[in-house]
Amino acid sequence: MDQSDEAYNFLLRKVTLRLLPFMFVLYIISYLDRINISFAGTPMSADLHFNEEIFGFGAGIFFFGYCLFGVPSNLALQKIGARKWISSIMVVWGFVSVFMAFVPDKNTFFAMRFLLGAAEAGFFPGMIFYLTKWFRKKEHGMAVAKFMSAIPAAGILGGLIASQILAMPPLLGLPPWKWLFIITGSPAILMGLVVLLYLPNGPEDAKWLSAEEKALLESRLGSDSVDKSKTPERKELFKTLFDIKVWLLAMLYFSLTLGMYGFQLWLPQIISATAHGDDAQTALLSAIPAVFQALGMVLIARNSDRTGERRWHLAASASLAVAGLVIASVVPDPVVSLAALCLTAFGIWGTVGPFWALPTAFLSGASAAAAIALINSVGNLGGFAGPYIVGAIKHHSPNFAASLLFMAGSLLFGAILAVSMPRAKVDS
Repeated sequence: MDQSDEAYNFLLRKVTLRLLPFMFVLYIISYLDRINISFAGTPMSADLHFNEEIFGFGAGIFFFGYCLFGVPSNLALQKIGARKWISSIMVVWGFVSVFMAFVPDKNTFFAMRFLLGAAEAGFFPGMIFYLTKWFRKKEHGMAVAKFMSAIPAAGILGGLIASQILAMPPLLGLPPWKWLFIITGSPAILMGLVVLLYLPNGPEDAKWLSAEEKALLESRLGSDSVDKSKTPERKELFKTLFDIKVWLLAMLYFSLTLGMYGFQLWLPQIISATAHGDDAQTALLSAIPAVFQALGMVLIARNSDRTGERRWHLAASASLAVAGLVIASVVPDPVVSLAALCLTAFGIWGTVGPFWALPTAFLSGASAAAAIALINSVGNLGGFAGPYIVGAIKHHSPNFAASLLFMAGSLLFGAILAVSMPRAKVDS
């Protein structure tokens, strides 16, 4: 290793330590505000007289707003800058999340979940694109996995917080599930203001980097960073949005998110169906699969980055999730079922790092921002289909077995589609 490589590795550690922990916290807040509905689901549905189909539709309609506003939100980030845009949308979704505590009926419930999705739409794709300004392609998968390990962290934290909140008595005339929304929604408002002070728009605005470090980072990023600061021209944008590879990736992501969010947003109720605990105990047990989410994301992404291989890592991870869902559907024992759900969590979230390394391997330049947003937005419609169909199947079934097999089928399709994708060369 020459002196230049040593300097770059030191710089990479500096950038990682400065940005990823902060982005990690922001994503915990984002994801917790997305899934807090899963912990509140049983008592909220009882108080507001929602059946499984109504709850599943409301949980999933989040992703319609998410899809519709994903691309324009990410393009707005390009024009306005990451700092101001991320700050603005965090404050908005924080207020929407808090207001979830006061929904009086199903129509308001649907409207608030849609608005929450619209407000959050620019956050994740914006952060994925933002990471490409700091990390090379071969480092991007691991950077994404570290950032997205906030998902299982939110699951663990959400389970622990929800178990405490749901166990407390009513306060100020509000039942515990309402306090769950108020307590988990408020941090987005506060941290949205902190973003204005902490997050640079890119390396050029980072006051904590010297001129030499900025030059070294720019030189190592090389072609990855060409034109990233520019909004794509209309011709280039349309070419990207009609690229067959972009739509294949969107279809693949759809199949993954269908299983991912069908699993995530129904997990407490799936566990409750076999464990038969109260709301607080169920929330606590729901934190266990989240530990395996973290292991799957980090271990599989690390090996995928080490080998430079993406498709087979993705397919193998999805196949593990399929196995877990099938076992959970046929074995009623609560211990075996929970272990199978842990395997499912490991596999589903193990797909994340390899998947998000694929778009940046196929695409480059300013148009990559729109392509990433499109893949994320269209793919996340699976986040509507999964919770809604799982709820609809459960509404007409005595248990969750058929719902689990439905999710397994979607993930199996994703595994097949992953190995059918053209092999992408990931630059060194």
